[in-house]
Amino acid sequence: MITQAKDLLPDTPWQETIWSQASEESLVDHTSRPRLCVATLLPFRNGEPDWEGFENSIRWMLRAGEHYGVELVFVLNADTGYIFQLDETLYAEVIRRFRAAFPEPTIICGTTAVGATGDTFRADWYRPHLEIAQQFDHVEVMLMTSQLLNELPTEKRRDAYFDILEHVEVPAIVHALEPAFVPWATPFSPWLLHELAQHEKVVGGKISTLDEPHFLYWAAMCRDLGLDFSPHSGDDYGIATAIKLGLPLLIGAGVSACPLICAAKQMWTSSPLDTSVYKLFEAIQSLEDAVFRLDGNESAAAYKHSTAHVLKLLGLIESAEIHPACSDRRGADEAQRMQEALRRPLRVAGRLDIPHFSLA
Repeated sequence: MITQAKDLLPDTPWQETIWSQASEESLVDHTSRPRLCVATLLPFRNGEPDWEGFENSIRWMLRAGEHYGVELVFVLNADTGYIFQLDETLYAEVIRRFRAAFPEPTIICGTTAVGATGDTFRADWYRPHLEIAQQFDHVEVMLMTSQLLNELPTEKRRDAYFDILEHVEVPAIVHALEPAFVPWATPFSPWLLHELAQHEKVVGGKISTLDEPHFLYWAAMCRDLGLDFSPHSGDDYGIATAIKLGLPLLIGAGVSACPLICAAKQMWTSSPLDTSVYKLFEAIQSLEDAVFRLDGNESAAAYKHSTAHVLKLLGLIESAEIHPACSDRRGADEAQRMQEALRRPLRVAGRLDIPHFSLA
């Protein structure tokens, strides 16, 4: 088994490394208080962005963070913010309106390949989003994967990330996906993760997982090798794991369950441990399993529509509409399904006196 970074090759699989065998229990941390990065929903009403609802939901989340002493970072223009449906004007407008209303919180702006064509990857495709995002204060950027970038051989993929980073002037987060999200996705190999983690502009990475515990692999490697790189969990099906490991979450579930997650993060670091946190973990996951349930095509992409229904039921937005160009939609009974999904977390929130989480 490989235990040293010097022994890694570009095609080394995780299963040949010691980091693929680390247990969650061996990585538990009851002291760290990492940030919660909320992949913020852009709500819609009558086919247009609902800016009032956008600000209402953010204020709601900020109140929860302040109550529990959790640092909130807002992720704008990522998948939950319909990055793949936004033109550059609306992309910039989202950031401008957020910063005008909320000048202090750090924001992470999603960036991806704009106008990608042909079969040869170009780092310049990331420049339009980077140039817009980097005009604002307190900004980090997330380099979201794209198909031609992902399809490059491992060493060329590393070089392509480095080419993109030539245009980055703020802290950067890299992003990897499992095939469960899009069929062409391939997670970072241990060699590629180590290479990216050593870049001076890269402060961390998000790993979106459903089927394999890549987040544990990342956590084990970074801790064992002392890498100056922060793994951010993108696993909406494994929210408790990141809290237990004392590592950041960067998830769309941070919207619909924000007060619950903030409460769980505080409870996990309490001394003595408040063991009610385990029931809270279960309640959070029961909600998000419904929000992120897979459709007949094995896709959870319609979670954005479910999230809008939850926020409407909580009285934070007026409409559960999604971006009119987005095809990721739930059925006509989604309001009822989300009301049912909220019963258990509402019950637990009431018993634990968790504020800011009740039906309208």
